[in-house]
Amino acid sequence: MSARRPESFESRGRRAPESSGKASAGSESPAGSRIHNSGLMRRPSLMQDPVLVLNATYEPINVTAVRRAMVLLLKGVAQAEEMHNSEVHSAAHAHRVPSVIRLLAYRHIPQQSRALSRKNILLRDRNTCQFCGAIFPSSELTLDHVVPRSRGGRSSWENLVACCYRCNNSKGDRTPEEAGLKLARRPRPFTLHTSRQLMRLIGHRDERWRKYLFY
Repeated sequence: MSARRPESFESRGRRAPESSGKASAGSESPAGSRIHNSGLMRRPSLMQDPVLVLNATYEPINVTAVRRAMVLLLKGVAQAEEMHNSEVHSAAHAHRVPSVIRLLAYRHIPQQSRALSRKNILLRDRNTCQFCGAIFPSSELTLDHVVPRSRGGRSSWENLVACCYRCNNSKGDRTPEEAGLKLARRPRPFTLHTSRQLMRLIGHRDERWRKYLFY
């Protein structure tokens, strides 16, 4: 997959994020294949649904969002192996939404932790606020420093967690203990083992994935 610009970290989410339903809806697609806002408005969460990514050898290597998977298909670097019944519409065509895609060229996956980014923190924490335990769309989550940066807390796997805006505001510039909050689980680095655990978890909900989760 192509390299992407590093994502910045959020630490204090004092206001709800702005809507992204206007200009950005089709910004990742190649020219002539822009995904219309009308499809997004019908079901905003569809483009963030998980898609299993296989290597050229059919080995599961990643979980990505529908939007990114559609971009890879339109660029011709991947092909769909399993499809949902849902569709999104481009300027001239209706495209079925993939559930499993396979890269056409083999990609070497180093046995090391993933890059520290907002996207990977949310994926590790399964889009779940680590304080109240509720599940939210990515747009309704921020990142919280368990030990505040004002207390010397670092932006690391062990100190960053997914957090809803309400809990983030409630915690403020305090530790969880000081704010009367409790972490759902101890934050850890996102390793290949973590990624495979997530694949198995999601595979229990999407039967199309199961035949590829052979490890």
